Amino acid sequence: MARILTELQVFWANAIERLTINDLIDIAIVTVIIYKLLKLTRETRAMQVLKGVGIILVASWLSSFFKLSAINWITTLIVDAGAIVLVVLFQPELRRALEKIGRGTGRIEIMKKQNEPDEADKMIEEIIKAMENLSRRKVGALIVVEHKTPLGDYIETGNPVDSLVTCPLLENIFEPNTPLHDGALIVRGTRIVAAGCFLQLTEENSISKQLGTRHRAGIGVTENTDCISLIVSEETGVMSMARAGKLTRYMDAEAIRTVLHELYDGDKLPVSTVLQPVFKHWRDKHE
Repeated sequence: MARILTELQVFWANAIERLTINDLIDIAIVTVIIYKLLKLTRETRAMQVLKGVGIILVASWLSSFFKLSAINWITTLIVDAGAIVLVVLFQPELRRALEKIGRGTGRIEIMKKQNEPDEADKMIEEIIKAMENLSRRKVGALIVVEHKTPLGDYIETGNPVDSLVTCPLLENIFEPNTPLHDGALIVRGTRIVAAGCFLQLTEENSISKQLGTRHRAGIGVTENTDCISLIVSEETGVMSMARAGKLTRYMDAEAIRTVLHELYDGDKLPVSTVLQPVFKHWRDKHE
């Protein structure tokens, strides 16, 4: 044991002596990548897989250090195929990470169809009014509000609507035994673009068994996109919200209003829309 400790001390002493600025930058970048990976996989099934990968890497290093040929040969084979194994095991997480990178390099203006500054406020109130009415009657509903990530793949699975968001229309769409009630309604900007859409269900096992397909679909669509799902339970009438793969239940009107206003706040509006009241005030003042 003393010999091993001595060898480790010599190894680290030599490594520290050879450190350069480039090495420190390299270590810092790798540290950030590992931190982001752990943050991305936290509280998901991928974390268990990641722990298994870590155990294999440690086993490979120990078997090499202690000259355990058979174990080292097996672990080396696994490590050599590591790139392919990681792509297969972490496909959902890699896709989510790449989508986040894509959202960081490009923006989709959520209000691109908005003509009046208060149009988003009207839409938010219509959604809240409809959800309260549906909740009171215990009518199930699933409303997905698109943000920066396009939901074109999901929109194509439903029926095109292209209409302003109004309370009577929302209630009519989710009315039981109607053609479009059994599916998700997708809102882009301030308009309904499709209804009766099919969403991918979440595979998270920690979700309560009392929650049905509607809740699982609402959570699933938010796991790989930055949209918000608003859900009304047909069993209890409870209003819920899903965001970033997390479900928040027992939402009231004020909580939903706050979330939607956060989504539709000024820094996500086109510049012309944000500055329109300023220009109007300046024009009125100088006329």
